[in-house]
Amino acid sequence: MRWLALLAFLASSQAAAQPSPRCPRYAADWAAAQRHFDLTAISLGFVAAHQTFLDSGCRSRAPICPRGPAETHLADAMTIAAMNAGAASSFLPFRCPD
Repeated sequence: MRWLALLAFLASSQAAAQPSPRCPRYAADWAAAQRHFDLTAISLGFVAAHQTFLDSGCRSRAPICPRGPAETHLADAMTIAAMNAGAASSFLPFRCPD
């Protein structure tokens, strides 16, 4: 019985380690956005947090809170790109804790 529990745990941890199937498309959209947006107004913290999201296979649930108009505009563009690719809004990392 313990072996079944162990196998179930290992299977679930393997599934959690797999990147989201939407991540490659989202990563490509992020690369395109970096070419089209003026990143001088985007903070290094925003970019680093977003890279952490990508490095996690788009599974990290750490919130990325856009600060200021440029980051909000970029987050909005990424949201639209993700929605156009069929990703639900819950896929995205952009949210500001209260």
